[in-house]
Amino acid sequence: MQAVREIIEAKGNAVHSVAPNDSVYAAIECMAEQGVGALVVLDQERLVGIVSERDYARKVVLKGKSSKQTLVSEIMTSPVISTDLSARANACMRLMTDKRIRHLPVVEDGKVVGMLSIGDLLKLVIAHQQREIEQLNSYIHM
Repeated sequence: MQAVREIIEAKGNAVHSVAPNDSVYAAIECMAEQGVGALVVLDQERLVGIVSERDYARKVVLKGKSSKQTLVSEIMTSPVISTDLSARANACMRLMTDKRIRHLPVVEDGKVVGMLSIGDLLKLVIAHQQREIEQLNSYIHM
């Protein structure tokens, strides 16, 4: 299966982030604007956490907190599980499944260079299976 480097090159390396002192409201607003389910939390350029819609639902909504008065640092997940550009997609899928996470920051030389979602990896698996099916059909019809 593909290396993370190839996936990031194909999908793009846009990384959406917030700071630990930003309000949760600002983070949710950014997620909505960007159409993403999680943001990395950067202090300067250093990865210090990740905040997701799941964090928001469980740590703000269910606890009756105000999203405008709660800081990202209060609900972010830290330390962050991440990967690097040399990792293989199947290893990332295994990691995400084992850790029950949906977003995996890609870090290289201490800097966030991309973000993988479980959806990115599922698209890859589906495309791989489709190619195999086409090859088998081609072989059968020879």
